[in-house]
Amino acid sequence: MIDRHAAASGSDHPGEELGESSAAMEAVRPIPRISIQAFCESEAVARQIERASEDRRMAKAHVRVHMGGIRAAVDHYSGAPTPNLVVLESRFPARELLAELESLADVCDPGSKVVIIGHHNDITLYRELIQSGISEYLVAPIGMADLMAVIGRLFMAPDAAPLGRSLAFVGAKGGVGSSTIAHNVAWSISKLFASDVLLADLDLPFGTANINFDQDPAQGIAEAVFSADRLDDVFLDRLLSKCADHLSLLAAPSILDRTYDFAADAFSAVIETAQRSTPIVALDVPHVWNDWTRTVLSRADDIVVTATPDLANLRNAKNLIDTLKRARPNDRPPRLVLNQLGMPKRPEISAEEFADPLEIQPIALIAFDPGTFGAAANNGRMIAETDAKHASIEAFHQIAYTLTGRGEPRRPKKATSSLFGKFRRK
Repeated sequence: MIDRHAAASGSDHPGEELGESSAAMEAVRPIPRISIQAFCESEAVARQIERASEDRRMAKAHVRVHMGGIRAAVDHYSGAPTPNLVVLESRFPARELLAELESLADVCDPGSKVVIIGHHNDITLYRELIQSGISEYLVAPIGMADLMAVIGRLFMAPDAAPLGRSLAFVGAKGGVGSSTIAHNVAWSISKLFASDVLLADLDLPFGTANINFDQDPAQGIAEAVFSADRLDDVFLDRLLSKCADHLSLLAAPSILDRTYDFAADAFSAVIETAQRSTPIVALDVPHVWNDWTRTVLSRADDIVVTATPDLANLRNAKNLIDTLKRARPNDRPPRLVLNQLGMPKRPEISAEEFADPLEIQPIALIAFDPGTFGAAANNGRMIAETDAKHASIEAFHQIAYTLTGRGEPRRPKKATSSLFGKFRRK
């Protein structure tokens, strides 16, 4: 028996079935809090179910995998209650399979759903199973996306609105500009696509989103986190500050009147509520490493790691990216943005040398320009509002296109400062 909650969250085969991960897996919605028990006859099917249980979309589900098939299930449930979902693998042909299921019906609770994984592609058998009350019949070999899509259909309302995408921004080191990039990319998405964006500043003691957008809300993310038991769409909407036509802010209090020690799932209710009402949820994650930041990053739909080109950033970025790859074996690797390039008198690692050990190419290269970025921050404006022709705006747009999938990602242009750009124009 394999208990998912007792096993390590990593996979022995990171990157396995990446084709399925990058396409079909992105369409799979998170599975609600249910109990699932599987009884398998082959190691191949057991391994697929185990790998699916480790996926971030199954984080709320409690999954156990047993070996033995239908007869093992009958013996087990003769003295134990059945879970929300029973998954059974069987090599029996049609007649024998239907006979075996009759014995299961005597010990299975009426409210439990049953999915059969068979080895016979037989449409007549499929119809007989559905008529007899089986929820679904899948033919082995199965893919994780197929199995999780079936579970989603069985336990989620068919008319449920699609969830918005969560985009997590985090710095490889403090002071690398991750928050600035998160804020400007959220602005770009709202302007480029006229799509609603909710920006959540998760750095409760030191968040800067309220300053960068010139906002001073009386309430924000602190009220949402500490009132998670009564959080709904209406309550969340009252906590938002409007920054632009399609951009809302869930601001951090940025005060030190208390300490902020959170449990691993502290922000889950806030993020899930935001996703139900907003197509894009941008998460400004502080540069700390604890249970809740690891949970937020592990469960995000996409991650952007911002780094500057020095050795400490390279080490931290590699540790962070490798850890997130192991925690998210069925998702795309985190994205990389190199920021503050070309700082005078600072030795730098080239973009190519920085990306090589990470095995990830940066999606944007942004030059060091303290004048423009400092002026924007001091005035509570985005870069596009401060200098509409600034070179970094194209980088922010490129990140926006990449994260939303609206356009083919392009190779980032070499970062140039505005001073060099002026000389070229002359």
